[in-house]
Amino acid sequence: QMQLVESGGGLVQAGGSLRLSCAASGRFLSDYYMGWFRQAPGKERELVVGINWNGAMTYYAESVKGRFTISRDNAKNTVYLQMNSLKPEDTAVYYCAAATALATIRGGAVDAWGRGTLVTVSS
Repeated sequence: QMQLVESGGGLVQAGGSLRLSCAASGRFLSDYYMGWFRQAPGKERELVVGINWNGAMTYYAESVKGRFTISRDNAKNTVYLQMNSLKPEDTAVYYCAAATALATIRGGAVDAWGRGTLVTVSS
């Protein structure tokens, strides 16, 4: 079974940047559509970004377009989330997820979840 482990979260000031990593094991990353969810205090978990198996197609929530970039390195079995121009409202626990396709991941049909990494953006 696939296992996912996130890293790279931390505390950053507004306007700063962070790069999150998601390392997969147990399965080939190329078999999966990958995404990042986040859950902020008092809010529901939401899909932030997604990327298909070869990186040709990406999805970005409107709130992060132009600021966040998802990428993947299948050879390293790793997915990345580059976050720039961070805002306090980006504060959340960020979760890496593996799924079949964009349609399924948007519906919460996830095959594997990471345990999450906390991103805190101060003002």
